Amino acid sequence: MSDLPQGWSLTTFGELFDFKGGSQPPKSTFRDTAAPGYVRLLQIRDFESDAKAVFIKDHHKWPKCSAEDIMIGRYGASVGKILGGKAGAYNVALVRMIFDHDSLHPGWVKQLLRSDYFQNPLANISRSAQNGFNKSDLAPINVPLPPLPEQRRIVAKIDSFTGKSRRACDHLDHIPRLVEKYKQAILAAAFRGDLTREWREGRSLAATRSVLLGEVAEGFNYGSAAKSAKQGRVPVLRMGNIQDGKLDWADLVFTDDAAEIAKYRLKNGDVLFNRTNSPALVGKTALFTGKREAIYAGYLIKVRCKPQLLPAFLTYCLNAPNGRAYSWEVKTDGVSQSNINAKKLAAFRFDLPSVQEQEEIVRRIERALSWINRVTVDATSARKLIDHLDNSVLAKAFRGELVPQDPADEPASALLDRIREERAAAPKAKRGRKKAA
Repeated sequence: MSDLPQGWSLTTFGELFDFKGGSQPPKSTFRDTAAPGYVRLLQIRDFESDAKAVFIKDHHKWPKCSAEDIMIGRYGASVGKILGGKAGAYNVALVRMIFDHDSLHPGWVKQLLRSDYFQNPLANISRSAQNGFNKSDLAPINVPLPPLPEQRRIVAKIDSFTGKSRRACDHLDHIPRLVEKYKQAILAAAFRGDLTREWREGRSLAATRSVLLGEVAEGFNYGSAAKSAKQGRVPVLRMGNIQDGKLDWADLVFTDDAAEIAKYRLKNGDVLFNRTNSPALVGKTALFTGKREAIYAGYLIKVRCKPQLLPAFLTYCLNAPNGRAYSWEVKTDGVSQSNINAKKLAAFRFDLPSVQEQEEIVRRIERALSWINRVTVDATSARKLIDHLDNSVLAKAFRGELVPQDPADEPASALLDRIREERAAAPKAKRGRKKAA
């Protein structure tokens, strides 16, 4: 920051800011609902959702913040998160920013804290995220300070950019939900016969018939219960490796046990059904295509199709609305887990068309899903570009490149002089000695 813009000054976090840490009231005092004489206890999660709000008895010893205060996440994965807009007592995972509002525009302060000028040094502080940060950690961080009128111009310009990017992000954030609805609509149409209705007309095909899965498939074998290792020769596929109807090879465990490998080795065309999971996820299914050698773990059931049933057709059918509805209907619920045994899976009834029509259904499903997956990838890329643009705008703002400098502005050095004078004149907090017990 040797080449500061006209009227700017280089200062430090400690010269401009102070902060007040939160408290840790005993959980025995928490209430789930508001009541007279109680105040909301703000935690980092409360800034994301109101669903888990708790309230504590109002007391002078609890540090409190207003909706106008700027808060910083102090611990854990949320360290450095900038929050605000809510009032109440706040816990130890948050700190409340203290600064001279006559010399520093609150909007500019918030953008500074979001920028790399604050976030990068914070990330490099040699303290674990769990231990958080203290005042001495932040005090040396360099801060490029513009004149107060330029602070206002910077905030107005950033707000104009972020308003547009926020609207774009809102639209993009809807896409995953729309994509999931589209996928389910495609699968529902496929297994109602709508997807191939016109294709089917005029063709001499075997009639569609209602079957039980146990009539057209075999095996229904449970996987290995042996303990796996982080390294080894052969991957052991688990329930977490089934994602969105496909096998995900990113998070694997392994085995070198020859007997286990021989007993549970998968073959191309095996269908893997997740028999134990949460109520929402139990029954998810994926097709093994022989991409690499693998066996399967005990929470999965391996199904092998007879010649009249295509494995890909069965996989899509079990993941379609009718298959998911069946899983929901027959699952047995335990504590946070649900189960579907092999007997219930074999009793799944569905409409089975000719092999030729199964092939056409699979082809049309995969063509539609390929298109919608490209939309998802494009939306994800666009979201990243917007985030990059926001970061670029912040970087330009704190290099003095976002708005022009005005020679008529009172220089930042005058702001610093006032801040220093006011701090020097402020009464010092008295440190009393603790009374002997």
